Amino acid sequence: MDSDDTVTTEVCKEDDIGDGELLEVMVAGYPVLLVRNRKEFSALGSKCPHSGAPLSKGVLRGERLRCPWHGACFNIRTGDIEEYPSLDCISCFKVTVEGGKVFVTAKKKDLENSSRVKDTNRRCLLNQNTMLLLGGGVAALVCAETLRQEGFTGRIIMATKEKHVPYDKSKLSKEMDLKAEDIYLRKPEFLAAQGIEFWTEKEAVSVDFQKQKVHFVDGSSQKYHQLLIATGSHANFLPVPGADLQNVCLLQTPEDSSKILQLATGRNLVVVGASFVGMEVAAFLSDKAGTISVVDREEFPFQHTLGPQVGGVAMKMLQNKGVKFHMKSELCELKGKDGKVAEAVLANGEKLPADVVVVGTGSTPNSAFLKGTSITRDDKGAILVDLHMQTNIPNVFAAGDVVSFPVVLLNRDQSSIHHQQVAEAHGHCAALNMLKKGKELHTVPFFWTTLVGKSIRYAGCGKGYTDTVVKGSLEQQKFLIFYIRDGLVTAAASLNCDPMVSLIAEVLYLGKQISKEEAEAWDISNISLLAQT
Repeated sequence: MDSDDTVTTEVCKEDDIGDGELLEVMVAGYPVLLVRNRKEFSALGSKCPHSGAPLSKGVLRGERLRCPWHGACFNIRTGDIEEYPSLDCISCFKVTVEGGKVFVTAKKKDLENSSRVKDTNRRCLLNQNTMLLLGGGVAALVCAETLRQEGFTGRIIMATKEKHVPYDKSKLSKEMDLKAEDIYLRKPEFLAAQGIEFWTEKEAVSVDFQKQKVHFVDGSSQKYHQLLIATGSHANFLPVPGADLQNVCLLQTPEDSSKILQLATGRNLVVVGASFVGMEVAAFLSDKAGTISVVDREEFPFQHTLGPQVGGVAMKMLQNKGVKFHMKSELCELKGKDGKVAEAVLANGEKLPADVVVVGTGSTPNSAFLKGTSITRDDKGAILVDLHMQTNIPNVFAAGDVVSFPVVLLNRDQSSIHHQQVAEAHGHCAALNMLKKGKELHTVPFFWTTLVGKSIRYAGCGKGYTDTVVKGSLEQQKFLIFYIRDGLVTAAASLNCDPMVSLIAEVLYLGKQISKEEAEAWDISNISLLAQT
């Protein structure tokens, strides 16, 4: 070990790794990813900073490495993040080749923590330009961080009605036993160090686009030079009698998650809506609640997104854990006792015991505060943006769940996609265009749902699909399914078939088309063959 705590280790022979291959090696007792691309070697942190996935199992395309689990992408030369959901980059180490042997040189502190934060510019008080970002989710967070990373030195304000710094909302239904602090994406000290002002419990109530000023619920106001609207969406309320009874819960905050876990433990739980939120709550509580009943008007969970085949698999997974499904059913009333919910009445007259009811029936964009303004919204309230995340109003951008945007995979049809990774990509793109960089959104939507310890991964946009191709076995819960529209693959989902969905995401990202015939010929057992796709 050198005096500056730097170590050089022989990790393998030059011929041990072929072109385009990924190999995990050890340096001073720490795993490092060795990559060979066009005869050049790179050495990087071995785990994805997002969830710790082994990047040696990922997908390499040119200089771009995609995580096998959730689709984050990194540049193998620099380690820089190129696609979300990871917020951080991976460390990059020096590689030398001498006499047919490959050596990696690294500082021990970089080996201990293989993720790193991208370099940023500091706030300069002489720069009076103000970027005002409405919302405290990942779209606003990534926008703020990107502005600093791209050299903006003016004032950045994030204003949110939340009481927390940005947190991982996907975990509210997947891991309900976590405290809010456990799922913070950035700590308050981090935001302060970046010169990002973070205003909590500061809800916007109106915007004067002429005067470039936002008014808040506490009576205060703030002027801006450029505005990002990333206010997200809120869970839909139940339009039935008794919906206002105690213990009828929406899941929107860490406090809601903790409350539902506490109320449902050992009690009778009814979940209304076999949505991603509803199914994940049912799955997490399957060994904690007394009984669980899921009610939905469709025949299968996820019917309009993952479709009946995958929905059927998910339903079986939960049925095996004792969850009861009441599909093609509708809730018509909730009855209470002493002000608390006690019973759920279905349209067919069936009555379900209900000490707790969780509502997972979709969401609505948080855009009511824009009513009466000239900003263009669709009939559901989503703000319409172009591929620069620009609204119809100069200096006003929007991102995340609150928008409808042109989806390239859908021939640029406008659509709303409520995924964490998409919101992050929106925030990044918006920041670049607030800085006049003329950048079009280029991303392939990627999401996952976790049920009883298993993850179903999905990439693309299957909206309007008319056909599917299934490889593997739905019954054995090891499959890859392609969603076909106009003879071409627009999306894919998998269970126990990593890194297939990441591979397909990368193929679609590169603008390549996969025909139905190619999907039918796809061999999920031959990863090396797929690498040539």
